[in-house]
Amino acid sequence: MWKPEDRRAAERRGLRYPSDLTDAEWTLVEPMIPPAKRGGRRREVNVREVLNAIFYVLSTGCQWQALPKDLPPKSTAHSYFMLWDWDGTLERIHHALYVATREREGREASPTAAIIDSQSAKAAQKGAPRLTRRALMRPRRSRAANAISWSTRSACC
Repeated sequence: MWKPEDRRAAERRGLRYPSDLTDAEWTLVEPMIPPAKRGGRRREVNVREVLNAIFYVLSTGCQWQALPKDLPPKSTAHSYFMLWDWDGTLERIHHALYVATREREGREASPTAAIIDSQSAKAAQKGAPRLTRRALMRPRRSRAANAISWSTRSACC
């Protein structure tokens, strides 16, 4: 049951986009962002804005090319998304925000019960976390498909 104080806590009106991080969420997440690599140029990108861009794509389901112009370029956001997916940063961020939300609602940090339907079971068998990344990438043609089309072009012309 939604109470007025719960609605106020979940309010996201003051943000540019509903998927943007609040200041409280950012202070929780900021220490989990890996530092820039040593020896190279200083990081010039605003990491909070990169995270806002990633959350925008994940919450709206839009393509990387459709990112609004006031967010970092799609190449930057996608590169960080792939890097943070690979090194586990996104998983750590998700867990921290999940635990904070449950505690704010007065619940235990980890659930004591779960409901699983057949779709969830099928997704888990296939490796659901990786499916998120695959859904956000452009489909590629296989090498076999490229070889077949190349061989038919050279044979006919």
